[in-house]
Amino acid sequence: MFNFDNRVLYIILIIFIVFSITKNITDQNFLLNLILTLPAMLIAITFHEYAHAYAAVKLGDETPRNQGRLTLNPFAHLDPIGAVLLVFAGFGWGKPVEVNPRNYTADMSESKANAIVSFAGPAMNFILAILFEILAYAILIISPSFSDNTVGSVIIELIQITVTINIGLGVFNLIPLPPLDGSKILNHFLSYNARDWFAEYEYYFYIGFLLLWITGLAGIIISPIINGIYTGLNYVIGSIFQFFM
Repeated sequence: MFNFDNRVLYIILIIFIVFSITKNITDQNFLLNLILTLPAMLIAITFHEYAHAYAAVKLGDETPRNQGRLTLNPFAHLDPIGAVLLVFAGFGWGKPVEVNPRNYTADMSESKANAIVSFAGPAMNFILAILFEILAYAILIISPSFSDNTVGSVIIELIQITVTINIGLGVFNLIPLPPLDGSKILNHFLSYNARDWFAEYEYYFYIGFLLLWITGLAGIIISPIINGIYTGLNYVIGSIFQFFM
């Protein structure tokens, strides 16, 4: 995913994890949320990367299938750094699905096909967020007292965390900086000269992305967007379910 020395990234990641755990180790809610985030993270990453693979295969490229990526097995899609970031920061990534654009058989430009494959991942996350939010409301309508006991409240919390994680993964990957999906989507809408310029300075965009990530600015920038989408989604689905209550 990166053209940089992964040892540097892992050192930064370890420091980030140790700092987070040390800061919150006595917070029982933090530990509970950490445990509940793990299955949510696996769901978000697995379906995100599967969607990339599925879209590529549908467009004629069998590379993802041949590499074992057309699967819902989460271990085929985990990237250590991206997965841990999802757990501790609420945004991250999975192991990128490799594609070969020359294999596309669909009657469209290569840039459009790449954009479709790239958008499939975030789109899947937003779909999952909607479905899990619907599930939460459906459970509470069928059994209003469901969350009154410990098991029920934990299940509802797990569903809500899954919604948040999927929104976070979707929004984060739409940032138009390499190596994220947003850069490939943006590339389709650029002129030829702009694409050449983007490709020429791609290395610097990588550095910009790393700076946003390491300094925490990425989280500061996208957190309001994630919260806004979550609030809007909760309001819309809640309003729809009001008719059944």
